[in-house]
Amino acid sequence: MVMATSEQILVIILSSFLALLLLLLIVTVIQVLMLLARVRRMLAKAERVVGAAESVGDIFRKTAGSVGVLRLVKSLVDLSQRKKGKE
Repeated sequence: MVMATSEQILVIILSSFLALLLLLLIVTVIQVLMLLARVRRMLAKAERVVGAAESVGDIFRKTAGSVGVLRLVKSLVDLSQRKKGKE
């Protein structure tokens, strides 16, 4: 069986088209992998920022508790000094 010229042309066109699609698919996969790597790096940075924000929040929470205790002590001292001044 010998292929006719039109069949040979059709095979060449289809194989070229498939090769082009394969190349396009390879480039697309590479781009998607690069995008995923960027997203991973961004997520890692975001996690570090969130961790730092949590640390700052903990520091403020601890400091606010200490400041509250100091304010209470100052109020008690002021109250006792006022009572001593009235006597």
